[in-house]
Formats: sequence, structure tokens, C-alpha cells
Amino acid sequence: MITGHCDPRFEPVRAAFEANFTAGEELGARFCLIEDGETVVDLIGGFADRAQTRPFAEDTLAPVFSSTKAVAALLIARLVDQGKLDYRQTVASLWPEFAQAGKGAITVEQALSHQDGLSGITEEIDPALWFDWDAICALLAAQAPIWPPGTASGYHPITYGYTAGEIFRRVDGRTMGRALAEDIAGPLNLDLWIGLPDSEHPRVAEMKLASRLPDFGPPPLSEAAKAAFMNKWSFPGGPTDRWRRAEIPSANGHATAQALARLMAAVLDGTLLSKQALAQATAERIFGQDLVVPFVASWAAGFMRNPPNFIYGPGKQTFGHSGRGGSCVFADPERGLAGAYVMNKESHHLIGDPRSRRLIEAAYVSLGTV
Repeated sequence: MITGHCDPRFEPVRAAFEANFTAGEELGARFCLIEDGETVVDLIGGFADRAQTRPFAEDTLAPVFSSTKAVAALLIARLVDQGKLDYRQTVASLWPEFAQAGKGAITVEQALSHQDGLSGITEEIDPALWFDWDAICALLAAQAPIWPPGTASGYHPITYGYTAGEIFRRVDGRTMGRALAEDIAGPLNLDLWIGLPDSEHPRVAEMKLASRLPDFGPPPLSEAAKAAFMNKWSFPGGPTDRWRRAEIPSANGHATAQALARLMAAVLDGTLLSKQALAQATAERIFGQDLVVPFVASWAAGFMRNPPNFIYGPGKQTFGHSGRGGSCVFADPERGLAGAYVMNKESHHLIGDPRSRRLIEAAYVSLGTV
């Protein structure tokens, strides 16, 4: 059963949302779209658990994995907007230990755009060590880059959150999760978390894992890709409640689609970021074949830019981020459009999940721009 709101102009979106369920591609999902500050679509459907006993509801939280990176990028952008940080300064100017192993010249913008050569931890570790913030930051500070920094991007699925989060902490004094709660989620009443309190765990949707692995391209995989995804310690390991409770700003955000869409709408209307800061944050830092994921990428300062893959509709200025299994969050400054898609049935697509693409394309059809 599909519930929620859909403006009559956006009936193609409702049809696409229903079609995803009819085709058996969804377990539970929510899609929210905000146009010039007005919520025009907020559709919910399916189940929050694999046994299909608990409806996916307005208060259901979804793990959004790497869509969390858009939130981290925004938190950094706010420091730049406040004059507390410059994208061009070196990471080591804030975090002196980071200068080890030839990394002294790496800038903040290079680290945020996946150019610093630290796509994964190369030293074998216990996967539970990812829950020790200081230990992981010490390993990253000491590690030599896997490729020459600044020469290419190599997507950082997990390590991005520690580098960005430590940069933030060195400037602000707080963790990203705490700052998100105090400065943004609390004041704007957004159901959005990096570090989920135990009291909220019962609201989290159960994930149904993808039936096949993502396509990382033809072998052999690069060393950067192996470090990022293939080592047995590439991802945190341990109890689910410990994962939810941790603050990993690259990977373990929990949110509703409405909260993510409202976050991006507040970016577009100037509530959270000045126009100048938004332009700085979303400007291209590197373009080309990524060393970790098998596509040509255009990276901003933590945001994924829409060209050349156009997974968030036709907008050339659109930016956002996607997460493992299919979630995404995006904003189109040209059309004043902000949106987010969350779900609990993972697909194998690394970016551009067909379910969200259909919804976004239907939105632009409704606007008469496709």
C-alpha cells in the first residue's frame, strides 16, 4: 500500500513509485521531493522488516550509507562559510600528524574529493577497530598514499568520514554527529542522525541485502579498489547496535527521506549556507576515471556532481550523493528542487540505482523539462 502526499502535477512520480513495487524491486521505500520550499511529493510504501509485518512508516529510519557523505560535506562547507576553514589549506595545518608519509601538501579540498590516496586502510586490522575513532585517524595519518595525491580520484567508501570528521573536529571541537544534532537536525526538526541513540533503534528499517555483488569493472582491480572494498577489514565489523551507535560520517547516517530532502532544501534557500559558500562547495575539484569505482566522476568538495553521469536528472548544477544499495539525496539549484530516496532492499548498482532514476526522471517529466 502506497501512502503519503503527491501533488497532482507529479502523478508520473506516483506511477513510477508504484511500478517499482509492482515489479518486485522494493521491500520498503520513501521518496520525498521539495520544490521551492514546498513538499510536492512524499510517498511511502512497503515494509520496514524482512518478515513484512511492520509497515514502512513516516517515522521509519533508513540506513543511508554513503548518502551520509553529503551531510558531512555540508558540515565542512559551513565551517568555510563561517571563515573558520579554507578548502585550499593543507590538512596538516589543522592535523599535524597527517603530514606523515609524504602527505604534508594534501589540501582539504583534495581530501574531500577523494584525491588524497587513502581509499582504504592498507594495514590488516580487526574490523572492530573502525569503532575506535582515534585509532583509525592515527592509522590514516601514518599511512602512505596508495597513489600520488592530486593525480586522480579514488572513491573512499569509509575512510572519507574519518578524514572529513577529524578535519571538522580539529576546527570546531565537536564531532560531526554532535554538530549535526545541535546546529541543524535539532533546530530544523530533521529526523537525521550520525550516531543513532539506542532509543531510536527500534525505528530502523531492516535491510535486505543485494543478491549479487556490485560490478567493479574488469580484473585486475587496482590497489586503491582492493583497499577500499575487497580486504576483509575494509568495512567495520561487529554488532548492529554498535554500528548504529557509532559516528562514521561517511557511511552510517540514519534518516527519513523527508529529513534529507528538507536538509537540501535548507541548503538551497540559504538557511544553512550562503550562495557563495554553496558555489565553493559544489565546484568541480577533479574530473576523470575514478581509480576505485568503474566510472568517470566529477567530484566537488565532498559532493558528487551530476555531470557526466546525470543520475539526478538533467541539471548541470545538480549535486548530491548516493549510498550503498540505492539511497540518494540531491539538490538542483537551477530549479529549486531538492529530493531524497531511501529504501531497505539493496540493489547491486554502485550509483544510479534504476529505482531512484525512474523517480527523478518522472519528476522532471512532471516539470516539463525532459
